[in-house]
Formats: sequence, C-alpha cells, structure tokens
Amino acid sequence: MARAATTSDVFNAIAEPQRREILALLRAGERPVTDLAQELGMSQPGASKHLRVLREVGLVRVRGAGKQRLYGLDARGLRPVHEWTGGFERFWNESFDRLDTYVRDLKQTRQEE
Repeated sequence: MARAATTSDVFNAIAEPQRREILALLRAGERPVTDLAQELGMSQPGASKHLRVLREVGLVRVRGAGKQRLYGLDARGLRPVHEWTGGFERFWNESFDRLDTYVRDLKQTRQEE
C-alpha cells in the first residue's frame, strides 16, 4: 500500500524532526517564520515549506498581523496521534504496575534478610 502524501496525513507530517521542533516552539505562542527559521538554524524558505505542510494537515494556523504572518499551534490536529498512542497506554500502565510490584517485592525480600 502506498504511503499517504506528507501534506495529507498528520503522522507523516510529524515524522520530520524539524516539523516536530517547530510544533514545540509554537507551544509557547505565535511566532513569525523568520523567528522560527533563526531558532532552528534554517533558511526562511525552508521553514516556510515546513509550516505549509503543518498548516495543510491542521497543526498550524496563520494570521496576518500588519506586514507579518504569525504562525500558531493548533493542537487539535494532533488528536489522531493522541488517540493512536492512547491505545498503548494500557500496555505501559501494566508494565509500570509490574515494575512497581517487582520493586516492592525486592524491597520486602531485602528487609527480611
């Protein structure tokens, strides 16, 4: 089965590390593309391309502010990722519960010695 185009699938869009970095930077609030590019050490056109992909999959919104365009995080677009990873929560909780039981048993054994 062919992979979905990067611009139509949130999973593919966030597979790119620099896009994840952009999302992390935008958690703090809106930023112009020039700030993002400088922070990430990339060209403005390169940052713009990443922002376009993130915007097309619904992870980033843009608004005009005078001559600037400000980009902001739209975390609602991460819902499919959250729902998918949430399916693994039970696995991790059970693993941590087993680890907790093992540590308690180990402490009890050491106290009895």
